[in-house]
Order: sequence, then C-alpha cells, then structure tokens
Amino acid sequence: MLRTVFLVFALICAAAGPLLAQTSAAPASAEWQSVVKGQIEAFRRDDGPAAYGFAAPGIQAMFPSPEIFLGMVRKAYPPVYRPSSIAFGEMTQTDHGPTARVFLTAEDGSNWIALYRFERQADGSWKISGCQILKDTAPTI
Repeated sequence: MLRTVFLVFALICAAAGPLLAQTSAAPASAEWQSVVKGQIEAFRRDDGPAAYGFAAPGIQAMFPSPEIFLGMVRKAYPPVYRPSSIAFGEMTQTDHGPTARVFLTAEDGSNWIALYRFERQADGSWKISGCQILKDTAPTI
C-alpha cells in the first residue's frame, strides 16, 4: 500500500513538473524591461494610474489608490521615481520569483541598484510584485 501511495505521488510530481516550471519561468528580457521602462516613464509624467497599472495585485492591495502608490514611490524610492539614467542588468530566479537588476542614477548623481520582482498574471502578462533599492557602492570608472 505504501509503495502504491509513493508511486502515485511520484507520478503526480512528474506530471506537475512542466506546469510548475511554466508558472515560475522568468519573463523574457524584452518583457521585463518593457514593464520597468513603462512604469518609470509613468513616474516621470506623474501618471499615477499608469504607474499603478504595472504593479501586481498584492502591491495594489497595500496601496489602494494610484495617488497613494505614487506618493509612496515619490517619498521612499526617489531613484526609481526620477532616475537620470537607467541600465538593465540580469534576470535571476530567486525564492521570491524572477528578479531583475536595474542600475539607476538618481537626480543627485548617486548610483543605485533596484531589484525588481515579477509575478505572472492569469492573462499571461507580468507585473511588478516588489522593488528593493540598494545604494550602489561600486567605484565608478
């Protein structure tokens, strides 16, 4: 009996493997870059509804209106809100999902690394499920 239960469990895991791989796959470079660029361009225009539209449902639940969301980004994420330059790094798979490195220069000239997390939506699109910014302490050349 235990052998049968183990065999059924192994078959279920094998069948679910491709489905799990598909749902956790990272967005293609052009996809995630487009999402980040779109949101940053919306921030530059102070277009709260457009910027809010790039946020995953979990983020929208924490900030229940585009105005509240835009205000939070303006205060807590100035390098993301108004970068003077942006460069895209690599996408990696983490325990929290696909995560991309984005290198930003703030208006004051300071350099930052933004770690954007993404979440695939039911319609197949990708939304930003989180962003952490870190001061870039690497020496400039």
